[in-house]
Formats: sequence, C-alpha cells, structure tokens
Amino acid sequence: MKIAIATTLVTLAFGAAAVSAAPMATPADRAFVAKVSQGDMFEVAAGKLAETKGSTQDVRDFGTTEVHDHMLVGAKLKRISTSEGVMFSATPNAEFAGKLAHLNGLSGTAFDAAYLTESTNGGSAAYRAFGTETHRIVQRHIGAIKGAPLPQ
Repeated sequence: MKIAIATTLVTLAFGAAAVSAAPMATPADRAFVAKVSQGDMFEVAAGKLAETKGSTQDVRDFGTTEVHDHMLVGAKLKRISTSEGVMFSATPNAEFAGKLAHLNGLSGTAFDAAYLTESTNGGSAAYRAFGTETHRIVQRHIGAIKGAPLPQ
C-alpha cells in the first residue's frame, strides 16, 4: 500500500512539475539533441554498412541490431524534440561523414575491426552527453519532490 501511494505521489509530482514548468528548449537542450542525433545517424549508417560489408555473420547481425535500435531511438528523439521546437540535421556532420567514408573504404576483417571499434567507442561522447543530461533531469525531479530549488 505504501508503495502504491509513493508511486502515485511521484507520478503526480512529476506530472505537476512538467505541467507547471512547460519548459522551452534551452541552448543546452538543442546542443544535446544535435549531439545525440548525430550519434544515432552514424550508428544507423554504419550498421547498414556492416550488414553488407561485415565478413562474419556476427558482425552483420550486430549491424542489423544497431540499425534497428538506433532507428527506434532516433524516431523517438525526433518526435520529442520536434514537439519542443528543436529541429536537427537529417544528414551526418563532417566528422561522422568522414568516419562513414573511412568505413566504406574498408573490407574484410579490416572493416570488421574498424566498425566494431567505432561502434563501441565512436558513440561514447554521445552516450556521455546522454548520461549527463539524464542525471541532471533526475536531480531536478528529486529537488522538486523534496521542495528544494531546482538546479539549472
């Protein structure tokens, strides 16, 4: 019973904070969306390359998984950001376009190694940005629940 009441209170608090604040996208929000969207576009494009250029079934399957997962994330990001008036490029920036061109020029095990390295390290900046932003949002909600001033 206490859990149900606590859950209801948290839901109401989050809902009330979201409704009362009606946040507009800040420059930090826009930068976050731009960084994450670029990472997602890269993962989709690189995954599509891996589906055809991977020299092993494992690499091709990993590419398929990356395409699927990042297309879902990208669609959600686009839906949410568009509702907040934040638009982002539909094409990779110069950095990611260069990485894709490099991957496209490789074949065999050289492609596999470069693709797997990029897929596990290449998105780390976007993942760090996502983690940092998520932490900030959680801290704001905790502050709202406790009645403390919201950190900026």
